[in-house]
Amino acid sequence: MASTQIVPQVVPFPQSTPRETISQLELELLISLRNRAQEIQKQVETEESALWTRLEAGAVVEAGPHRAEFKESFRRNVSWKSVCIRLAKRLKLDGAAYCARVLASTKPTRTVSLEIS
Repeated sequence: MASTQIVPQVVPFPQSTPRETISQLELELLISLRNRAQEIQKQVETEESALWTRLEAGAVVEAGPHRAEFKESFRRNVSWKSVCIRLAKRLKLDGAAYCARVLASTKPTRTVSLEIS
C-alpha cells in the first residue's frame, strides 16, 4: 500500500496596516479654502453684475487686449418636430410644411450672456 503524504499549506493572513491619520490642520486648511472659494465666487458675481449694469447703461470698454460685450443668441425649441411630422402624415397633411409654419410663428427664446476675454 502506498502511503499518502500530507503537505501542510500555509495560508497567509492579511497584515494590518497602520491607519493614516488626517490631521486637524489638513481639515482646517480644506475648510479655509472652501470659505475663500465662496468669498471669491461672491466677489466675481458682484463684479460681473456691476460690469453688466455699466455696459447696459452704455459704458465703453477701454482699448486693450481684453474686451467685454454682450453675446445674444436666439433659440427655438423644435424637439417636437419629428413627432409632429408623423402625426401630420397620419392626418393626411404635409408634415414638413405644417412644422415650418409652426416654427415660423414660434417666438424664439432670447439668451444674453456677458463675455469677457
